[in-house]
Amino acid sequence: MIGVILIRKFELMTLITRVCLFIFLAFSLYWLSISTAGAQDEKPDVIQFSGIVATQDTTGGIIGAHIYVPKGGRGTTTNYYGYFSFPVLEGDSVVISAVGYKKAHVIIPELEGDNYTQMIVLEEDTTYLQNVDVLPYPTEEMFKEAVLAYRLPNQGDLNNMDRNLDPGILYEMYKNMGMDGSMNHRYFTQQQAVYLFDSYGPRYNPLFNPFAWAEFFKSLKKKKKTAK
Repeated sequence: MIGVILIRKFELMTLITRVCLFIFLAFSLYWLSISTAGAQDEKPDVIQFSGIVATQDTTGGIIGAHIYVPKGGRGTTTNYYGYFSFPVLEGDSVVISAVGYKKAHVIIPELEGDNYTQMIVLEEDTTYLQNVDVLPYPTEEMFKEAVLAYRLPNQGDLNNMDRNLDPGILYEMYKNMGMDGSMNHRYFTQQQAVYLFDSYGPRYNPLFNPFAWAEFFKSLKKKKKTAK
């Protein structure tokens, strides 16, 4: 009799435990469904973000500028006219960058519609680099020594040319050099002219020419002025 009572109490406790566990699971599923519905209601809307990336001093767009959302891993680039368009979410922080320009940031606001358009102007980022002197030697002194000690491949020919063109050597060659063909022809024609002039009249004497005396006195005056 006592055993039967104990068995019935155990079955009653098991039934109560099962009922409590069922109620707990039911409440858990209900709370999870409410949370999921609330999260779905708070999910940001998808917005088509479009615009043009331009510079400060021109109305043309920047080609190949990067527009991306770092957290979302989404992005695109501008076309030939600087235009872009890609989907974003409300509250996204969009970074706009291009080579030679400073980065810009745009926060997508909450909108009633699903389109957002903006013209983005980038500021030029000029970087001045220090001057770099490229030399083939570690120090400037070594470079100067190498330049001074440098010899051209035809240095021997140049040295011979300098010796052959020496003014003293050229003068000695000029004194000892005979007349060439043109000089001989000139001398011959001059002698022929003298012969013909002597044949048909008296030889010209510059002592009786007043113009020759005038030139002579002018030359004497010039010599006196230069001597002073």
